[in-house]
Amino acid sequence: MRAVISGYYGKGNGGDEALLMSLLEMLPSQVEPIVLSGNPRKTYEQYGVQTYHNRSGLAILEALTTSDIFIWGGGSLMQDVTSLASPIYYAGLMALAQQKGLKTVAWAQGIGPLNNPLTRWLTRQVLLGCTAVSVRDYKSAELLSKWHINPLVAPDPVWALTPKSVLGLADLPAPRVAVNLRSHPLLTPQRLKILTQALIDFQKATNTCILLVPFQASQDEKIAHSIAKQLPGSHKIIQLENPRQLKGFFKGVEMTIGMRLHSLIMAASQECKCSALSYDPKVSYLMEEIEIPGWDLAQLPSEPNVISTAWLEYFVNGETLLKDRIQSLTDRALMHQEILTKLILE
Repeated sequence: MRAVISGYYGKGNGGDEALLMSLLEMLPSQVEPIVLSGNPRKTYEQYGVQTYHNRSGLAILEALTTSDIFIWGGGSLMQDVTSLASPIYYAGLMALAQQKGLKTVAWAQGIGPLNNPLTRWLTRQVLLGCTAVSVRDYKSAELLSKWHINPLVAPDPVWALTPKSVLGLADLPAPRVAVNLRSHPLLTPQRLKILTQALIDFQKATNTCILLVPFQASQDEKIAHSIAKQLPGSHKIIQLENPRQLKGFFKGVEMTIGMRLHSLIMAASQECKCSALSYDPKVSYLMEEIEIPGWDLAQLPSEPNVISTAWLEYFVNGETLLKDRIQSLTDRALMHQEILTKLILE
């Protein structure tokens, strides 16, 4: 069997690449994956799978015509906060696959926010036509239940991604604290200034090595360099393209201050303390689900010392997720594999 896999791949986003790697790990061996990517050559070199360009209409038609299954491969594909174009594109691919008679799967999705009536309608229509649907948070499940769709609900698949150790990490000064910030309208220049000063104060108080971890160079790297230039103590910018190494990196870190969802999932799964800066409901859902402290960026304290003091308190007295809780989340994340296996048996 051949499966076309569609997601935000080939764009250098560590979280989405981790979702692809997780899906490839869970995909039954009888299924040959064909990945639609923004950078087919790089995706092929990284994963060794057949690839097509995700904006080539002829290539996509060829892939669908010669395949049996179409999979939305994880993440927040159906949301219209970033743009209307994205959900229309992904819904269009799903609709085309359904029209061609492929089994279609919405896999490990975070649905919404969907503020536009058109994108809500499109999402509902293609999900109703899916062979199987799984979501990664209860809010997505609540929305789908209003549409009379009963999805499998399980934690994000990256909880179950196999980590790989990072050579040289242990040679860096300890204790180590990872920081991941990304560009976003809520991270205004003033808020970035406040957070940078809070990091400076935190480092002076703890003598920690600050490791700045861009998950997507185009959105995170500039911010990482901006902060690095101002830190008074030891620091390093860490860029890892291998999703397994990116996850394994957090095993050598005491605490993570993260904006991106998968920076927090990876860190928490590796028994690392986490403090979140939420820019999106998906991050807030995770904070609620596994009780991560932090702030919604829209309500970020205006005084750096308030933030640094909270970080310091958590660094000294905070606790990581218990091993049993991590194992439970990992085991439940593997439920996303079940719907892939059922496709082979049906």
